[in-house]
Amino acid sequence: MLFGTTGTAQALGPDASTPLTVGAVRILIGGGLLAAVALATGGWRGDWPLRLVVVAGTGVAVYQVAFFEAVARTGVGVGAVVAIGSGPVFAGLLERVVLGIWPGRRWLLATATGVAGVAVLTLASESSGSVSVDGIALALVSGLGYATYTVVAKLILRRGHTPLAVMGASFGLGALLLLPVLVLGETAWLRTGDGIALALYLGVLPTAVAYVLFARGLQRLSAAEVTTLVLAEPIVALFLGVFVLDEHLGVGGIAGSALVLVGLLLLARRESTARLEVMT
Repeated sequence: MLFGTTGTAQALGPDASTPLTVGAVRILIGGGLLAAVALATGGWRGDWPLRLVVVAGTGVAVYQVAFFEAVARTGVGVGAVVAIGSGPVFAGLLERVVLGIWPGRRWLLATATGVAGVAVLTLASESSGSVSVDGIALALVSGLGYATYTVVAKLILRRGHTPLAVMGASFGLGALLLLPVLVLGETAWLRTGDGIALALYLGVLPTAVAYVLFARGLQRLSAAEVTTLVLAEPIVALFLGVFVLDEHLGVGGIAGSALVLVGLLLLARRESTARLEVMT
């Protein structure tokens, strides 16, 4: 749910803010906070797979920049649903190739249902921004970056590192990679009260807090399952777009949201059944 507020927060921010610098500032603040807390609590001790951290950090940087640019070009609703909707598909394929894990038929059914809902949402969405081909392409790139750092984070967690340390390392590196964006980009909006409020909100809640919770979920579930569960984000983004930004949601939007919820319920039922079997 916290993830789903990012597009609307950007839309409500200063008019002079640019998608690239918004994404960079978000990761700089959130990644810096995560890295600092991980360092202070001794979370970076032990042997770290540096190559995996580099891949995860690169995925973080690609995801953020592509997401905010996609939202700017094709609207909050469409940008969010395509980026997050493509994530489970990419994650399932990457997890199969990298980890040799196939989440199972129930995940496939839940994901297919959720992605179908995302497709309906995308086609039915009528936002203040126009749907653009390059915006959709950027949203897909964002989804691939998101799936990449999720699968890699799962690999690092399996080596015994804590969620806070894994997110601190990944997002700390992502922040360093995005520093040139801040140096070369337009940052005048950061010298305003609204700009500072936007940067702090995005850095603390939908980044630092949300990604620690995200990593804790990865400890118990596969990367494919986690990315499917995060399909709840587009629903949050879409309804915030409707009720806060006055974007239009018709019958198709309602039907798409219902399909996404059905997919989430299918996956949740699978998890509940698995836990019951373990208990008995």
